Amino acid sequence: MKTTTLSFHNMHEYGPLLANVLRARYETFIEEAKWDIPSSEGMEYDQYDTPASRWIVVHDADTVLAGVRLTPTTARCGIYTYMIRDAQKGLLDSISSDLLYEEAPVSPDIIESSRIFVSSKVEAKLRMRVQIGLISEMVASAERMNAKRVLGLIPANGARWGRRVGLDIEPAGPVLEFEDGTTPSRCVWINLNASH
Repeated sequence: MKTTTLSFHNMHEYGPLLANVLRARYETFIEEAKWDIPSSEGMEYDQYDTPASRWIVVHDADTVLAGVRLTPTTARCGIYTYMIRDAQKGLLDSISSDLLYEEAPVSPDIIESSRIFVSSKVEAKLRMRVQIGLISEMVASAERMNAKRVLGLIPANGARWGRRVGLDIEPAGPVLEFEDGTTPSRCVWINLNASH
């Protein structure tokens, strides 16, 4: 099992790994969670999968076990910035605009995490090890991107899980319920200085 941070600069070094991340996201979010989101050729993607982002991957060779996307809060692509801010501005129909307690930040010190998942194919006895690998690499990557905090939209019970793997997490918004029965979620702050 390995952890890798993929970017547009290094993805050529890892063969099909980035495409496999998008395939694993398709399985997780479209096939299993039944989200109505963009896909093509069995890969899930959106407007935030840009050269500004990084993809943290836990994998065994080319088999993706878990992943998360990191995007600078200073990112911009056309009318879009980053998912949480765009939802707050009303640009995303699928996420409530009242997802944060305060205005979404734009700062070189803050990175957004999104599309976090652990594959349902990961055996129960390996899940904690996979989660710790994912979170450790996410924190290291965010720090390499000069972040001090991470703002993420995660399952509402994820804060408890995050603390179990050593993250300093605090709520950044209310619990969001979705009409389609999707797992309740909430925005959280992850303070990197304390998450080691």
